[in-house]
Amino acid sequence: MPGSKLPIYTAFAANLAIAVIKLTAAAITGSSAMVSEGIHSLVDSSNEVLLLIGLHKSKKAPDQKRPFGYGKELYFWSFVVALLFFVLGGTMSVYEGIRHLIEPEKITSPVWNYIVLSLALVFDGYSLYTAVRIFNQQRGSTPFWQAIKVSKDPSSFVVLFEDMADVIGILIAATGIILSHIFNNPYIDGIASILIGLLLMLVTIFLVRQSRNLLMGESISAEELNKLVPLIEHNQNVSSADARLSMYLGPEEVILLIKIKFKNDLPSQKIVESIGSIRQAIQAEHPDYKHIHFEPV
Repeated sequence: MPGSKLPIYTAFAANLAIAVIKLTAAAITGSSAMVSEGIHSLVDSSNEVLLLIGLHKSKKAPDQKRPFGYGKELYFWSFVVALLFFVLGGTMSVYEGIRHLIEPEKITSPVWNYIVLSLALVFDGYSLYTAVRIFNQQRGSTPFWQAIKVSKDPSSFVVLFEDMADVIGILIAATGIILSHIFNNPYIDGIASILIGLLLMLVTIFLVRQSRNLLMGESISAEELNKLVPLIEHNQNVSSADARLSMYLGPEEVILLIKIKFKNDLPSQKIVESIGSIRQAIQAEHPDYKHIHFEPV
């Protein structure tokens, strides 16, 4: 279901608990990669809060100031989340790694790191499982990466990519800590921290691109728009139709402008009745087309 909050709640609970555990372990062991992972989890927790704010604000009813509603609030807040992912997650992790390379500090009590990373992998793995399960329900038979590309619901794909980055980041941190301990080389831990930061930056590039496209106003696919024309022209009073202007206002809210050429000498009452009939036919197949406007030509 678009706009499902379950993955967000699951990710928030997991990330908040893990952040506390990771940062506590980092203070005990002195691991740079663990600090990066702790920062990563804190950023993820704040991101989930922002997504929930976006979902709440996007449900606000239209008013005089926003006659088409507040659906794009979700797109705005998902864009903010992507920026925070870069600024607070990526850059701080890279900074922490560079600082550790300049002033290397040997890891003490690595067992704590192993315990924490194992717990984090369980929690984040479950959160990722939840996000993937919900996303699979939404995409249906659409191939996974195509569904990601065309998704208009940032509350699903943002959490999904956050959780993926979480799991991969944990594996990088674990590898860095293990190798640093085996070879007694603190520089490896710093390199792992930098790699985690670069991972977050790569995820950010995708999230910013997706969120920007939605915020700027994406159209319905050309294939879907082309299917509307026969549906409109099926009306006996329509001579031809053109439906090329559309925009997503939210995951389940579309504005559509249709240009229609009615048959000659058609009474105005018939035109009004035809427009009403066409609107009902379109919304019966596409209930997310909330705002349909007609321009007789």
